[in-house]
Amino acid sequence: MEHVLRECLIALRLADRVGLADADRLVVYYTALLVNVGCHSDAHEQAKWFSDDIALKSGKYEREIGGLADARAAFRLFGAGQPVLHRFRLGLEFAVSGHHDFDDMISNHSRLARALAEQLGLPPAVQESVGASYEQWDGRGWPGRLRGEGVPIASRLTQLAEFTEVAHRVGGAEAAARLARQRSGRQFDPTLSGILCADGAAIFDGLDSIRTWDAVIDAEPALGVRMSTAQFDQALLAIADFVDLKSPYMLGHARGVAALAGGAAERLALPADDVAVLRRAALVHGWGRLGVSNSIWDKPSDLGAGELERVRLYPHITERMLRQSATLAPIGAVAVQCQERLDGSGYPRQLSGTAISLHGRIIAAAQAYQTKIEDRPHRSALRPPMAAGFLRAEATAGRLDSRAVEAVLEAAGHRVSRAVNGPARLTEREIDVLRLLARGLRSREIATRLVISPKTARNHIEHIYTKIDATNRASASLFAMRHGLLTDE
Repeated sequence: MEHVLRECLIALRLADRVGLADADRLVVYYTALLVNVGCHSDAHEQAKWFSDDIALKSGKYEREIGGLADARAAFRLFGAGQPVLHRFRLGLEFAVSGHHDFDDMISNHSRLARALAEQLGLPPAVQESVGASYEQWDGRGWPGRLRGEGVPIASRLTQLAEFTEVAHRVGGAEAAARLARQRSGRQFDPTLSGILCADGAAIFDGLDSIRTWDAVIDAEPALGVRMSTAQFDQALLAIADFVDLKSPYMLGHARGVAALAGGAAERLALPADDVAVLRRAALVHGWGRLGVSNSIWDKPSDLGAGELERVRLYPHITERMLRQSATLAPIGAVAVQCQERLDGSGYPRQLSGTAISLHGRIIAAAQAYQTKIEDRPHRSALRPPMAAGFLRAEATAGRLDSRAVEAVLEAAGHRVSRAVNGPARLTEREIDVLRLLARGLRSREIATRLVISPKTARNHIEHIYTKIDATNRASASLFAMRHGLLTDE
């Protein structure tokens, strides 16, 4: 918890000792905050190969990335918890195609992080630095195009801060200095490593006792980035899209819930400010899913009791992510009610009756409808009439608010489908393939769905990647979301 915030403070303290100007410190600030933002984008694939994407990522701080020890540790997780025959089949599939995707994962993380920095309107220097944040001093980083002082100074500072923050948390300043010395000249800039070793006590001073959020906000150099209301909404949308990349079953989910919740609020004649709050709460309601492994989200069978308890935590995690900001806390207070039910059967707090706000009742109904019309690993999507029937049955049973349900259904029934006009010169067939590809289907499965040959499906995928300048499923999924291609309604 708070790893990125502490890492940002360490990077800024190092920047002070290097003597960076405010403009350069601004780059360090945002690079440190965004460095790992793309790491969940292939969680679906990570969980497929290694069972628990969160457990896989947690090991990166214990060993040098890309080394033999790192590879051995990763393969100990390969197919963990599965029967031997399943692990054998998985190994064959990984040997044929999966290892190519795995090799590119880290490069894709930095590429997507750079894309988010661009979408947020951050300066070009931040975009460049975020894109190089996995490069290493010895040139053996990712994507491996830079080395030494060719790696932006903000990238070098951030990488050193990221890893030594974990070492300090576990073993104190001495452990952080030891890690910096061990990897100096390889992963880390030797000059920066020397500064951290020489002045570690001051660099790490107070990290365990200060209010980290407030300290990071106060440390923003020159208050270099300001947002208008429109930019704020666009930022929430951009981040919501990135969160939805975590699972192919959730692509476009936040956008859909936001459209329904906002439309329902308008139909209930709520004030404009309330409509805005509901749209924003809908965009952020699923952010807490990042704290739950894809071995749970993408599981094709029933969840166990422990797994269900993890799922029930995600609205709480969302609220905890947002509560420290005076601007975001009111939004989180609505978002946390997205799974509450009037009879007290919901979660995370089992609220009932009037304890659930009108805003909460609307977002609960919108979230329920949107979920029902989307595929899930254990079931296919319901057609809209069936989803509407489910919502009305829930209202009759006293679990959902009938007024909120009717407003959401009215909003759903009056939506105008976005016309598919072939962005990036995609043909109708390529759009069909892209839609299935984004949902996590492999070329053979796509071929079966569309009644075409596997070779034709692979050719379509290759053409799609070329046309939209994508290199993997995550970036193709982001393109599909941004261009409204995930539904054929």
